[in-house]
Amino acid sequence: MLKNKLENLIGKSAKKIQKKYKLKKLPKFTVEHSRDFQFGDYATNAAMVLGKEAKKNPMEVGDFLIQKIKKDKNFHSEIFEKIEIIKPGFINFTLSTKFLQKNLLEILKQGEKFGSSNSGKGKTIIVDYSAPNIAKPMHVGHLRSTIIGQSLYNIYKFLGYKTISDNHIGDWGTQFGKLIYAYKNWGDKKKINQNPIEEMTKLYVKFHKEAEENKELEEFARKETKKLQDKNKENMKIWKFLVEESLKEFDKIYKILGIKFDYVLGESFYDNMLEQIVNECLKKKIARKSEDAIIINLDKYNLPLFLIKKKDGAYLYATTDLAAIKYRLKKIKPDKILYVVSNEQALHFQQLFASLELLDWSKNIEMKHIKFGMVLGKNGKKLSTRKGETVPLESLIEKAVKLARKAVEEKNPKLSKAEKEKIAKIVGIGAIKYNDLSQNRLTDIVFDWNKMLNFQGDSAPYLQYTHARIKSILRKAKYKSSAKSFNQTLLKNELELSILKQLLFFPEIIERAAQEYNPNIIADYLYQLAGRFNLFYQKIPVLKAEKELRLARLNLIFAAATVLKNGLGLLGIKAPEEM
Repeated sequence: MLKNKLENLIGKSAKKIQKKYKLKKLPKFTVEHSRDFQFGDYATNAAMVLGKEAKKNPMEVGDFLIQKIKKDKNFHSEIFEKIEIIKPGFINFTLSTKFLQKNLLEILKQGEKFGSSNSGKGKTIIVDYSAPNIAKPMHVGHLRSTIIGQSLYNIYKFLGYKTISDNHIGDWGTQFGKLIYAYKNWGDKKKINQNPIEEMTKLYVKFHKEAEENKELEEFARKETKKLQDKNKENMKIWKFLVEESLKEFDKIYKILGIKFDYVLGESFYDNMLEQIVNECLKKKIARKSEDAIIINLDKYNLPLFLIKKKDGAYLYATTDLAAIKYRLKKIKPDKILYVVSNEQALHFQQLFASLELLDWSKNIEMKHIKFGMVLGKNGKKLSTRKGETVPLESLIEKAVKLARKAVEEKNPKLSKAEKEKIAKIVGIGAIKYNDLSQNRLTDIVFDWNKMLNFQGDSAPYLQYTHARIKSILRKAKYKSSAKSFNQTLLKNELELSILKQLLFFPEIIERAAQEYNPNIIADYLYQLAGRFNLFYQKIPVLKAEKELRLARLNLIFAAATVLKNGLGLLGIKAPEEM
């Protein structure tokens, strides 16, 4: 990719400056895409950081750096039309028109594969995401992990990695003691059989309300949890029923959202490994007994004690996570594992990764906690299942599709009823996903229906409508893609070149999104591309242009539609042909 080549070129020339000024170290520099092309297409701060290190004027350093870059044997003058330095010391690189025109041919040849690469060839990555709890409906709080995780899965797969998705569902642990206690003492079996998830959610909420008044209930729940872990027949029967019914509900939601998993291995899958894990920790002397519980001391990392076995013999999430890693290392042998889990679990993952280091399991594997902020209600507070505040995901989807149906009706009333329903589903679900993925994952988000379904703003409907608009133009023109029989040199005005430049950046944007684990980088890029196309469409004739120029412009907008579709696909969003 051009950005990588440019970084290498600047790096080589920067080393010559390091030698000239006898610098002990070469400072880190950045190369970024320019959002405003009047300042070039790429910009670097190399002269500024070198000037600071050498205590020299960055403008002077920049002039010397440009000279060295131009003399490098790997520098191709036909790629860059201009290289200049501007105050306070940024070096801007402007791509040549000829190079941009040539790149359009490559996009047309690659089509749906444009932007993909083999950078991950031979590497395996596990993406652990979604992880809802059994016996509770999926709600808006589960949305972020699910769609961020699926998008990262899509991105890494597009880059050639062997990508494996694992839904580590919460089907074991202390919440089951509470559910089983509530089921046994307050449950109406007839109602539960008719509507298991809704009824069990009510019982779960009731348990927590009752426990506020009666502290003994927590102890009763712990005993039920221990009985389950000891494979008590009655508790196992209740548990299996809850798991089966929950998985049916989850699968229904996943199908609507277009989410697929390679593995659905819940916490219960690892139950028979837990004693072995604890024994290994004791044997390696990284764990010890403390008041009949088993803990891992993490003082070395300035972290709290990591509890892996309770006084009553019950195991914890920590033990299950260690077992899951051991299983994955043995069976899948990944190079990297991504845990797409909220900010709230940051300490847990710090403790987990530190424990892995002590166990000496993490030498040849990279593990990352992909943190994200919470989904907040209108009051700006976290939604709580315990307090009965959550919005079921199914209700959220239904509302989004209903609102999208209204928007589609206003935009294109001539569509058939079946087409309107199909498009409304695509637009509504796309709006929900994009509302999340377009924002920095580390920030908390509040749902805003007006923003989400705005055809003009930074939203999925806006991008989908832009794609559909291009497809409409291509249908009117009876266009057939051709990478050979057109004169690309006719594409040379400012608006045409702005689209060509934006298209060129796409493969680099995907790599950056993967490196930073941030799908919002792709979302922001697509918004910029759609904006450039719509400005072009407002001011430049396509269908009314003379024959050769018409074909060149049709090829240009076809390439834009291809990239919009590819990019939306990486976000898990469909790009309809018409809206």
